[in-house]
Amino acid sequence: TDKEYQRMRDAAIKVLRAVGVDTGGSNVQFAINPDDGRMLVIEMNPRVSRSSALASKATGFPIAKIAAKLAVGYTLNELVNEITSGEIPASFEPTMDYVVIKIPRFNFDKFPQTSNTLTTQMKSVGEVMALGSNFQESLQKAIRGLEIGRSGLHTRYKIDSKKSKSTSQLRGYLRKPTPDRLWYIADAFRLGLSLSDIYLECRIDPWFLIQIQELVLMEQSLLTCSIHDLDSSRLRLFKQRGFSDAYLGTLLQCSEEKIRQHRIKHHVIPSYKRIDSCAGEFPSETAYYYSTYYPFCEVSQEHTFNTSKKKIMILGGGPNRIGQGIEFDYCCVHAAMALQEAGYQTIMVNRNPETVSTDFDSSDRLYFEPVTLEDILSIVAAEKPEGVIVHYGGQTPLKLAYELEAHGVSMMGTSPDSIDNAEDRERFQKLIKELHLHQPANGTVRDTREAIVVANRIGYPLVVRPSYVLGGRAMEIIYQAEDLKSYLKHAVAVSHTSPVLLDQFLNNAIEVDIDAICDGQEVFIGGIMEHIEEAGIHSGDSACSLPPFSLSVVVQQDLIDQVRQMAVKLGVVGLVNAQFAIQGDDIYVLEVNPRASRTVPFVSKATGIALAKIAARCMVGESLRQQGFSSNYPMPSFYSIKLPVFPFIKFSGVDSILGPEMKSTGEVMGIARRFGQAYAKAQLGAGTNIVQRRKAFVSVRDEDKARIGEIVKRLIALGFKIIATRGTALVLQAAGIDCHRVYKVTEGRPHVVDLIKNHEIDFIINTTEGKRAIADSLTIRCNALQHKVSYTTTLSGAEAACLAMKYEDRTTVTRLQDLH
Repeated sequence: TDKEYQRMRDAAIKVLRAVGVDTGGSNVQFAINPDDGRMLVIEMNPRVSRSSALASKATGFPIAKIAAKLAVGYTLNELVNEITSGEIPASFEPTMDYVVIKIPRFNFDKFPQTSNTLTTQMKSVGEVMALGSNFQESLQKAIRGLEIGRSGLHTRYKIDSKKSKSTSQLRGYLRKPTPDRLWYIADAFRLGLSLSDIYLECRIDPWFLIQIQELVLMEQSLLTCSIHDLDSSRLRLFKQRGFSDAYLGTLLQCSEEKIRQHRIKHHVIPSYKRIDSCAGEFPSETAYYYSTYYPFCEVSQEHTFNTSKKKIMILGGGPNRIGQGIEFDYCCVHAAMALQEAGYQTIMVNRNPETVSTDFDSSDRLYFEPVTLEDILSIVAAEKPEGVIVHYGGQTPLKLAYELEAHGVSMMGTSPDSIDNAEDRERFQKLIKELHLHQPANGTVRDTREAIVVANRIGYPLVVRPSYVLGGRAMEIIYQAEDLKSYLKHAVAVSHTSPVLLDQFLNNAIEVDIDAICDGQEVFIGGIMEHIEEAGIHSGDSACSLPPFSLSVVVQQDLIDQVRQMAVKLGVVGLVNAQFAIQGDDIYVLEVNPRASRTVPFVSKATGIALAKIAARCMVGESLRQQGFSSNYPMPSFYSIKLPVFPFIKFSGVDSILGPEMKSTGEVMGIARRFGQAYAKAQLGAGTNIVQRRKAFVSVRDEDKARIGEIVKRLIALGFKIIATRGTALVLQAAGIDCHRVYKVTEGRPHVVDLIKNHEIDFIINTTEGKRAIADSLTIRCNALQHKVSYTTTLSGAEAACLAMKYEDRTTVTRLQDLH
């Protein structure tokens, strides 16, 4: 209630005064007992918090910016609220005339070993925010913005023929807080459970349950209807409650396009309202909008937008998730900056409150909307831009390219057909053959029988993955036919419309990433990155070095030539990323992505060249030569190391061994004149700090035993004593290397995990392959993680760690500006 809200507001100010917060942002969390209104303070953070970004985007009030100015001596009444163009001071508290919903984005699909129960330990990897005129509209907009394949409160629970069994099982789902509980609540209403029954199970406030119940009743009223039964008033009512065209199509058993045409025919189109932090009390010219189906469109009444300039729309990447994070937002923001500098008006569409692209001053106009076909077409109809850029937001906008083009929307940069030419395995294979380049032996399969035949032709081990994925989703290395059958049965649904790709796995190959820009005729190489881990680990999870640390000049030039050939042949206009594997003297093309890649920010900072900006200007017709960029590759005179950061500590029981499916949630960068120093800085940035050098534990697979001796010698030179499991110890002792044998967990005690728990081990090298060996060594990795022992699961990672420890330098710092 408003009374409780005012009590919390007053209490928050008292807490700030008591703690001694003189200036800046703070966060206070409360708990309210719904039975008697008792209020408790849970915690207080005397700083801006995760929710500060959300609150800033929700209200339009720039909390962090104001807090920074307060820190240097300004007072609230001296500062103005920029979103109202200075009409009101910053001391004016934000007021809203709309409803904001935040829903977290989870990635439990990446960690199947861990429970998806939500607890006090944060497990979300991102979030989506939606704005609407009422709770239901905001809720359904947020759901379709999550990008989890749901456009509404779809049925998640398969009802059993015995209703009593279904009811009992569903009650269990209601009690358990999981990412899917919202959908299970809707299913409970569909099954006939009463409001009070559902409340007793989940204890979610009845007001929210009533909102969901109303949505379920509305959708059920459509089950016996056809599209022709929806007149303009009834259709508008459904749209005002947030029902998307796609979800209405599902309920009415027709296509999304039919719903869209029916809606336009009846003049049911969205209007756009302004976010101004003052609920319209004062005039505002800031173009920060959300959609609704209530009257009066503020976009059509806008007179401040310079209509003499051409408009370009940029589509963002949506909520952060593993495989698609803020790297793509960086590209979107740089595109907006470059196009503004080139004289264009920029329009940004995104709904991620954690990003810079959704700052109202990052572009000329901001639409806080889901990046779906329905929403983008509506904005295009309102704005009529010159073109749309889909290449900077990751897979989210890229998947819309064909449909947008089919609806007459002009695509800037690389065409949708060129994108498909690179992503469609069979078309790309034909292109590679025409250029006389090489790929690992591969095949595309559409059923299990075909998969076994193709796998026998290629040979095991294999890398298998679904087509059209980002972040290596459901990608695995398969060693035998039984594993392949199990993968096709349990991991993915293989079909004619969803083929699975099989690739020969290249053992002991070096993987290389190249980011480049093509203007349709010439190609500018932005950077060549050599992966530190061998091929087989997802590029997003592998540490990498720019410039390459072991590739010859001849190999690098050969790679550059291949990138140029492929970019021009594909007709790329903008950014392109190519991945290669080098095995001996042979170069294999793994894939080419004619879009922004997650390494663009890293390369841009390492070289001092803003690739996303240059590419954006290429997209609007400005050639590389016109921008002053030749085809010369800018080789830095220092090393930049990119090191991934993983969330394993958040997910109990998850194996930290790396593979072809991406699991990292971020990355850090280390820069220095020597490779070892740069790697050491990156390790410190990622939280890896080997303070003591007492004992190192080594246990490697048979394939790595020939190379482990040299690495162990380096560890001994660094001051470590070596302990190893039986097989590894025998190899080391045969080579004359002093080491102490320790039991595996299954062999007796004290075993290696006991030593980890007793804090006797400071560094671990543990390489393994095969399901059984990986399972047997799981406890080593899990305990190393829990006890904060530095470890590596690859020999190349171990070699880099040795160099880092040898050349570690914590005293030399360099400004990025001085390097460029």
